[in-house]
Amino acid sequence: MPIYEYKCNTCHKEFETLVLGSDTPACPGCDSLDLSRLMSKCGFVSKSTGSGGDSQVTASSSSSACGSCSAGSCSAGSCSAGSCASCGVG
Repeated sequence: MPIYEYKCNTCHKEFETLVLGSDTPACPGCDSLDLSRLMSKCGFVSKSTGSGGDSQVTASSSSSACGSCSAGSCSAGSCSAGSCASCGVG
């Protein structure tokens, strides 16, 4: 089930929501249906063993420390998960 990121064209609030089937989401701030779907940032970490047995970790440049944070970086009040074990917010 996809979670999409939206920006309200009325109040300019950015939010993410689970969209089921043909459901049309509404802005949680003003209940407007005038929304723009945003391009989501891809956040991933690739762990592998490099040459010589050394561990290598590669993270995408746009990922944040918290994989559930839609703000791009975690700071007090910006994490959509409410609390983050990896960044300590919440």
